[in-house]
Amino acid sequence: MLNIYDILEKTDALANGHFILTSGKHSPQYMQCAKIAQYPSYLKEIARELAKNFDAPPDCVIGPATGGIILAYELAAQMGAQALFTERENGVMALRRGFEIPKNARVVIAEDVITTGGSVFEVIDVVKKTGAEILGVCVIADRSGGVDFGAPLFSCVKIGIETYAPENCPLCKSGKSKAVKPGSRALK
Repeated sequence: MLNIYDILEKTDALANGHFILTSGKHSPQYMQCAKIAQYPSYLKEIARELAKNFDAPPDCVIGPATGGIILAYELAAQMGAQALFTERENGVMALRRGFEIPKNARVVIAEDVITTGGSVFEVIDVVKKTGAEILGVCVIADRSGGVDFGAPLFSCVKIGIETYAPENCPLCKSGKSKAVKPGSRALK
């Protein structure tokens, strides 16, 4: 049985401090699931658990660069499906590198962590333009508090992490710490 909390602890994927999130908000915790991906056995266990949510395998699993690439690959391997990823081109999420989703394909979207779901919504737009069917969204950690993608959402863990507008951040007001930007995307 998957114990995601053990994995988060063993990999230091959940950090404590003073962080600036991609949204620009501040938080005392940061989820860095890329640390889990350092350990293929953990990611395989996570993908195996997420794959159990589907009665039949999809034709492909697709994730946004960079956070969703490795999970999409491992989930596709577990489900016997094609693995694809999207990436931004001139700031817009797109299929590149000659990747194509067949028109009537059954697709699962994979992402490591969601907070607002922004990257997943961008991937959904890409998939819908092909006419493919979205079977569900799989994530390691759901920080969203209940985002609705219009498709089933499956996560290994739901974590409520406090966030603050920068002007209301108690960590900033205390003056005891400096906010850092640990993620892979530039601030909005």
